[in-house]
This record gives sequence, structure tokens and C-alpha cells, in this order.
Amino acid sequence: MGLACTKTSTASNAPLINTTDTSQTGPDASQSSLDISANNKWTPSGITVAGGNEEGIELNQLFQPWGLYVDDDLTVYIADYWNHRIVEWKSGAKNGVVVAGGNGEGNRADQLCGPTDVIIDLKGDNFLICDHENRRIVRWPRREGKSGETIISDVQCFSITMDKQGYLYVPDTDKHEVRRWRVGDTSGVVVAGGCGEGEGLNQLNYPRYVFVDQSYSIYVSEHGNQRVTKWLKGAKEAIIVAGGQGQGDDSSQLSNPEGVVVDQLGTVYVAESGNHRIVCWPKGSKRGNVILGGSDSGKQPNQLYCPIGLSFDRCGNLYVVDMGNNRTQRFNIIRNS
Repeated sequence: MGLACTKTSTASNAPLINTTDTSQTGPDASQSSLDISANNKWTPSGITVAGGNEEGIELNQLFQPWGLYVDDDLTVYIADYWNHRIVEWKSGAKNGVVVAGGNGEGNRADQLCGPTDVIIDLKGDNFLICDHENRRIVRWPRREGKSGETIISDVQCFSITMDKQGYLYVPDTDKHEVRRWRVGDTSGVVVAGGCGEGEGLNQLNYPRYVFVDQSYSIYVSEHGNQRVTKWLKGAKEAIIVAGGQGQGDDSSQLSNPEGVVVDQLGTVYVAESGNHRIVCWPKGSKRGNVILGGSDSGKQPNQLYCPIGLSFDRCGNLYVVDMGNNRTQRFNIIRNS
């Protein structure tokens, strides 16, 4: 079975959202307030915090993991794509615990099908899951939850995030747009793209991952345009903040950008599944710097193979879902005195 790095195409209809409250302090807002200096670096070799025991269904294994969420206790939650489950790995654990799905592939309320991202709604104490192959966003109770509830339906998404006011942001790869959802929405509001597939600054092309900072600016990684764009609140056109110079491995280029996070300085961090590396683009820069990986793909601690999900913890350590190696790696921050 090949890597799930390729585009899929599915017919799209009007999405719907359930009207139950899901507000919290958004995970992206906490990331963009991290105290990371311009000179900080990360250890070149990662520590495996989940998986790393080849692909499989056992609790010490993952099978093409995608997105992740790291909580304040340094517990990692991972969307385990081909195992159709969300798995919790506590800090230092040798095995994960299934917290959502894990009941086979399907579209029942107690099943998932190819989940690609997960976040936590702290106010409601729920997981919010991008259930990719079922074209839905699912809310799943964290405390002994046996099944989930669809809160957004008929959306072709790879990721989901939430701002500090509790609005959800979901990119749609069929419609080449990002929509913001609030309680009671039946269609959401387009906040990025929405002008069809293309490379114009008012367009997106196959948006994958999205990040929202404390000022409600939206950052979108685009496979089709090989770039990351920034959409200021209310803007009709974007600013290119990484890539946009075609697909490649030059410092001005990206190759299949996936997970994206932004720190308090406005530095953009991008997982490139095509170049097997993590790059950072300082605010206003036309070129990025490789901070992790970047050599040939591989499974050594200093190598990556099709990295997808990306997140900081509260200490500034960087977590990477190394999909091709069926593991999640933590790269510890090196603080400058």
C-alpha cells in the first residue's frame, strides 16, 4: 500500500454544521504566543514519542499517521489514518490508547474512516476530528466517549483548527477555500480563497493545513501552488509568506507543504512532505531555512520520510508526524542563553 500523500477527488455538496457550542481557547493562538527567539535551534535528531515500530494495528504502532495535537501535559494525540482511529500517547509511554474510532473502517457514529487531523475543544472537553474519507468533522467526547457526532458534513478536508473565540476553520480541497464556522452556521463563511482553483492572490489551489494566529490572520498551505499564504482578517487577497516559486528544493521553494505553525515573531514553520524536511521562513523573508531533515528520506533519528503534522509544545519543542516512518518525533529546543 502506497503512501497517502496524493490528491483524492470526491464530489462536493453544501456542508452542514450542528448547532452545539464548541468554543475554547484555540490551539493555534497558544502556538503563536510561544517565546521562541530568532536564534533558537532544535536538536537535529528526534526522539520517537509515538509509533516507530513499523506500520501495524498494535497499540505500539501507527499506520500512516497524519495530524496531531499536543496538550499542556505533553500528551500527544494522533490521527492514525489507516487504523481509522485517534490514539493518545502520554509522555514517555511505550503504547498508545485508542480514544476515538478503532472500530474498523466505516461511517457509523462509533467509526472513523481515514482521519487526518484532531484538536481538543477544552471548553466542551471533546475531540474534534477531521474524518477525511467520510467527508465530515466529528465531535467525540474525551471522557469515555464510545461514539461521535457529526458537526460539519460534506466537506473534503485534511485539517481543522480553532481560534481563541471558538470559531472553527476548515479548508476544503474540492472548493479551494477555507471556511470559518460558528454555532448555528449552515454553510460557514469563506475567509480564504473562494474564487475557484488558481494561483491568484484571491485564490487557493488544494489547501491542506491551516493555522490561525492571535490576530485572526489565517495561514494556509497549498499543495497546488506550492506555497503558504497569509490572509489578514477580512482580507480578499493573500500575502505569500513561503514558497510560491514552483515545486523544488531550492531555499525559495516548497515541495508539497503540509502542516504549518507560526510563532510570536511571525516565523512560519512548514512540513514539506516532498522534500522530507521542516523549514522556517522568517517574517518577510523570500527564502526559508532548513531546520530539520532535508537530506534523503530515511528512518534515522535525524531523517524524515514524508512529514505531515507539525506542532509545538508549551516548552517550544517541535513535534513532527513522520508519516512514512509511521512515527511521531519530538525535536527538543536548544535555548540560547
